[in-house]
Amino acid sequence: MVMNMGQSINFRTLDLNLMRVFDAIMAEQSLTRAAITLSLTQPAVSNALRRLREHLGDDLLVREGQKLVPTARAKSLWPSVRDALNGLELALSPEEFEPQSSVTSFVLTMSDATSAELIPSLSKIFEQDAPNASLRVIPLTTRDPRSLLLDGHADFAVGYFPGVLADLSAQTHSDEPLRFEHLRLFEGEYVCVMRKDHPLSLSPLSLERFCNARHMLVSYSGRSFGFVDEALASMGRKRRVAVTVNQFATAGRVVLSTDLITVLPRHFVQVAGLQNDVCLMDLPIKLPPVHIDLLWLKPNGTRARHLWLKETLMRASSDMLALKGSH
Repeated sequence: MVMNMGQSINFRTLDLNLMRVFDAIMAEQSLTRAAITLSLTQPAVSNALRRLREHLGDDLLVREGQKLVPTARAKSLWPSVRDALNGLELALSPEEFEPQSSVTSFVLTMSDATSAELIPSLSKIFEQDAPNASLRVIPLTTRDPRSLLLDGHADFAVGYFPGVLADLSAQTHSDEPLRFEHLRLFEGEYVCVMRKDHPLSLSPLSLERFCNARHMLVSYSGRSFGFVDEALASMGRKRRVAVTVNQFATAGRVVLSTDLITVLPRHFVQVAGLQNDVCLMDLPIKLPPVHIDLLWLKPNGTRARHLWLKETLMRASSDMLALKGSH
């Protein structure tokens, strides 16, 4: 298709239904799945995309193999379209939410360590206050879950997102409009974990011994380089990562019967019931405090169901911290 990139756009003649189709295609990255989402036929979706391409003078999505890949114009346009559609939906149909009678299904994304910490308290609140609602937790596979929230795959992300928060802070200082909001839930720290009779458990852990040990790394993405490795690299050092897994629970269990050592959140060791079976040692490197934050798409912050879930997560965090303080 030959595009006239300089053509003017007449908003008055634009069929706004095309924006709904565009939003669905961008979210699903598939004409077939977008058609299902919109309850339309695939030819109807294809025709709508063709009309929008002609109106905007851009291909918007191009096929690469089996995938539809957004153009730069589509990527820049989509956030504004999604925000506008969300705002219009809220204005035309103000959401009401009654926890006791709601059958809403909520979706959170978080690591297994955070789930082990929060879900017990959260489940009790759901049982008492929203007995017919359901909660689904999907795996957190990245330190930047913004795409999951933007695509509508999760209502909230809970975890340690230092890069995301730094990015949002930079946007605030540059007056760039923010698309995401965050809230601190609780803090923690990381410790070195090994079996009780591990040779390294007999004396304080030096940087040299730490780097030379065989490590098990917990990596959401599967990359064998994490924030501990970043801290070591800044010192001109590196460690021996022998095994990489994507769950804290796996690492906690494996070190019980091997000479591997791992780095885990201190709070997870107790929640997982490992405190009597492992040796915890302070890390020989300085790491920033671990902040467990709640992250969400800004337009969702005004939805009644999301407001309730946010308050419920804050309450569950407080209950969890109170329970820890009583032990």
